Amino acid sequence: MFESELSADDKLTLLDAAPLSAQQRVLVLQGGGALGSYQGGVYEALEKHDVSPDWVAGISIGAINAALIAGNPPERRVERLKEFWTQASSGPFFSPPPAIGDGVRSYFNQLSGAMVAAVGAPGFFSPRLLGPLFSPPGTSEAISFYDTAPLRATLERLVDFDLINNGPVRLSVGAVHIASGNSVLFDSAKMKIGPEHIMASGALPPGFPPVLIEGEAYWDGGLVSNTPLEFVLDDSGHENQLIFQVDLFNARGKMPRNLGEVDEREKDIRYSSRTRLNTDSNLKIHRVKVALRKLLDSLPPEHRDGPEAAMLADVAKENAVTVVQLIYRKRPYEGGSKDYEFSRQTMLEHWASGFEDVEHCFATQAEKLTRAAHPGVVVIDPGRDKASA
Repeated sequence: MFESELSADDKLTLLDAAPLSAQQRVLVLQGGGALGSYQGGVYEALEKHDVSPDWVAGISIGAINAALIAGNPPERRVERLKEFWTQASSGPFFSPPPAIGDGVRSYFNQLSGAMVAAVGAPGFFSPRLLGPLFSPPGTSEAISFYDTAPLRATLERLVDFDLINNGPVRLSVGAVHIASGNSVLFDSAKMKIGPEHIMASGALPPGFPPVLIEGEAYWDGGLVSNTPLEFVLDDSGHENQLIFQVDLFNARGKMPRNLGEVDEREKDIRYSSRTRLNTDSNLKIHRVKVALRKLLDSLPPEHRDGPEAAMLADVAKENAVTVVQLIYRKRPYEGGSKDYEFSRQTMLEHWASGFEDVEHCFATQAEKLTRAAHPGVVVIDPGRDKASA
């Protein structure tokens, strides 16, 4: 039921076309609630093409998917992702009849979203009912509408945290320190990661309660930045990287026509989190480094060996970075509830879209993906030409 809708003729195995150049493979997963099943489809297609990540970084639902990937051996990752999303979409949600128009489908999606708000999502979160009204101030029950204890049990069942902390795949998840309002990144390369770190990354208020870690309270990382791309680019060192940046909200969109579309468009803008700004900034840094290298090369020999020139030469060193932007592009019937509409049919559609977008990327961008490792940043958005077709 998770099969891609592409025909065999549309598919291209990247590794049959040309081997990937040696580079660190990074998967960057944005937050977006129920839209996160798109990332599951993306990962399944990447695994099909033998593009296994060395580093997975995520925010919110992206952190959960990242933990499911890093916390399982390669042969079990897709299975665990499917198990999580099948469980989360197994509630009594509304399923639309087949072959209906966008208007009717939108109605069913809104009903399903309302059902999720009322009963929660299995293995993820459950409602507190009247808890926020009658609980002592400052308690988790008083400051959130849902209990996320089911998520902790799910993570402990589906994720091997010993593997995260001792295995080959680096895991980084972002949260927000409530007292300071600053972003914090929990990184398996620098600390021991547990279920609480994943839950902190997805603790979106006022729906979910804050998570305490060593006496400090944290909320969802998407409150400050909904993608850890900037951290990955800053922490890359001099290693060549192939980064798959998987976004669940599209910054580009049309002018809203009604209040429902206003709600959806506002959410898209707020959570798209400056992905293009981050990559544009790194392109500018690349141009500065190129200019600096040329300037250093033009120095007279007597000035090239000094400590200042050596310091600048180190700054001018640059790795080769290819950023592939895989952005979920909504369907006409989706509205403001798209990030909490967990119906089975919608989940499967999101998953299939992720799988299909990766296949399209490999079929159209193989040459760029397998480029020689020349210093600099290359940004690929394979979905833009697909959306305009």
